[in-house]
Amino acid sequence: MPKSSHEMLESSEFKDLISRRWTLSVVLTLVLFVLYYGYILLIGYDKALLARKIGEVTTLGIPLGVLVIVFAWVLTLVYVRWANRHDPDFEHLKSQVTR
Repeated sequence: MPKSSHEMLESSEFKDLISRRWTLSVVLTLVLFVLYYGYILLIGYDKALLARKIGEVTTLGIPLGVLVIVFAWVLTLVYVRWANRHDPDFEHLKSQVTR
């Protein structure tokens, strides 16, 4: 049975879906902040560690910086996969709304 927009927005199904999306978004954001600011703090407080050579010319700071960037991409991939998996749920809710 079609619902009005207001009824759909007040439904527990919609609120649950939005709650899960916000929870995932906040968790991924916090993970990224800890990773990024942890790297920045490491630069500020332990330059000697990052300056340690791991090759003839490469220091430890370079691969760690690359890992921060790659991990940000991985977190984006996690969110995109979650969103794509739950897109049918959103489509189902949208189809229930009368225009």
